[in-house]
Formats: sequence, C-alpha cells, structure tokens
Amino acid sequence: MTWYSVIPMDYTGVHVGEKAAVLSKEVRVEGILMEVEPLEEDQAKIVRLLDCMLQDYLNPRYAPGAIIRYIPTMKDEA
Repeated sequence: MTWYSVIPMDYTGVHVGEKAAVLSKEVRVEGILMEVEPLEEDQAKIVRLLDCMLQDYLNPRYAPGAIIRYIPTMKDEA
C-alpha cells in the first residue's frame, strides 16, 4: 500500500518496521486532556497534551514521556 502525506510518519500512527503499534488513549487528568500510552495496570506515559491551558505546557509533570498514575474505569451512562 502506498500512502502519500505531508504529515511526518511519527504523527500518522503508522510505524514502519515495528511488530505492533502501541494503542494510545485519550484521558482527562486534572482538567487536562492528554494522549497516553498505557504501560502497566496502573501507569501510563504521556504522549502529548491535547486540550490544556498555555501554562500547563511548562509544567514538567505533564511533559511528554512523563509517567502518570492511570486507572481505567467505566463511565456510568445513565
């Protein structure tokens, strides 16, 4: 398959030469929407911030590559 794009391959989700792509998830932590890669049962690595205040980009707690506590839960839809 040939795929032409102006977007770098790192941002497309297509990883050439890797066995399996890591599934990322969008979560909201302390009001900040971020993309994370689950690591273990209660940890995740921050990939990027999606929706936050400008000063949150300067907070080292939310830097890409930082490890956060992540416990998936089911949302109660009533």
